[in-house]
Amino acid sequence: MGTWFGSDWVASRRDFRHPLGPLRRTPVRESRPSHRIHDTTMMHLSTEATAKIRLAPLRGRARPSGHLWVFEGQIAEVRGSAGAGDVVDVYTHEKRFLGRGFYNPHSKIRVRLLSFQEEPIDEAFFVSRLRAAVALRRMVAPRTNACRLVYGESDLLPGLVVDRFDDVAVMQTLGYGMDVRKDFLGALLVREAGVRRVYLRNDAKSRTLEGLPLFKGFLSGEGDTAVPIHEGPARFVVEIAEGQKTGWFCDQRENRLAAALYAKHKTVLEAFCHTGAFGIQAALAGAQSVEGLDVSAAAVALAESHAIRNEVAERCRYRQADAFDELPALEQQGRRYDLVILDPPAFARSKQAVAHALAGYKQVNLRGLRLLRPGGVLVTCSCSHPISEQDFWAMVQAAARDAGRPIRLLEQRSQGPDHPVLAGMPETRYLKCLIVQTF
Repeated sequence: MGTWFGSDWVASRRDFRHPLGPLRRTPVRESRPSHRIHDTTMMHLSTEATAKIRLAPLRGRARPSGHLWVFEGQIAEVRGSAGAGDVVDVYTHEKRFLGRGFYNPHSKIRVRLLSFQEEPIDEAFFVSRLRAAVALRRMVAPRTNACRLVYGESDLLPGLVVDRFDDVAVMQTLGYGMDVRKDFLGALLVREAGVRRVYLRNDAKSRTLEGLPLFKGFLSGEGDTAVPIHEGPARFVVEIAEGQKTGWFCDQRENRLAAALYAKHKTVLEAFCHTGAFGIQAALAGAQSVEGLDVSAAAVALAESHAIRNEVAERCRYRQADAFDELPALEQQGRRYDLVILDPPAFARSKQAVAHALAGYKQVNLRGLRLLRPGGVLVTCSCSHPISEQDFWAMVQAAARDAGRPIRLLEQRSQGPDHPVLAGMPETRYLKCLIVQTF
């Protein structure tokens, strides 16, 4: 199957038939002519440090730990003049250079470090970072045209998130420094990543913490906001304007394919089905039947359309229901399944919410386990960053004990490799996915 990354598919492009229609992409090439981007915003922005940030005593550990954020309370003094989005240098209290990054006096995250070198934050810098990000995705996402192209801090581009869907880049500038450079970054994506259109999804509420307005719309190009994608054998449509976050959860791609390995000839229940992607992959892997639940009528309609698109509608049934109410009802009805998939939204956004969230996760996992036949498989996920992998696994074990169902762990998974984890920055690792089997 062809891929939208890499140069080797270009030679056979005439013979390649994309399952979703003709290819319209410009391939990424490292040897592409290096012409400068004429963007007026970059002309007025700093590329060298305009101020020096000195950290408070015992706070200068950003570089050894690998963490890229400097918080308001860590700063002892600011020397020089720096406005929101300007480049600053950060030093330990002992005046040892730590790194260079973007400054924002309006945010609790005062500095987002971009480099541990005293290098210009100019066009060449961003070209180098973006090419490195693209090169990684060539390796790790060969069977899809939907991928996390830039994962902020993990690509040493804090405050920038880019998902690529076919020929569209969906961009979020979540930090002030990236936001004031968004026009330049959009042009760079077209040139270096070979996309035709760039869509801004700057409607994330976290932008208000940076003093930034909410907005969404095309930054470059125009056209339909419903974009066809494929993940392995499955075909979907991403609504980049209305879907959650950038429109699609690329982080679960490998987990969806992993779960499908347990689905052949099995009955499947997918709670919190959203787009139906887990269940569609299961059906394509040979599941006997797939039943999907979601509280959103729009999600149910989308999942149904995906079942039709993949020609598995006769084995997939979706209905609007609250999983917290429906799972106990299914148990009372005596329903049992071979594979239960739980992929709820985040229950905890902060450490203060962890205890309550774990109680909610335990409730839904207990119900899911009780719906399994002996030998059945539970795929359970959490995208709540404050909940650790250890606490999530402990919660599943507690749910199994209360359900009276002994379990064994088959797989302990996380987000896909297009969402790499930056050492020393735990915020970049958030997704938990456990696959367990009952006795």
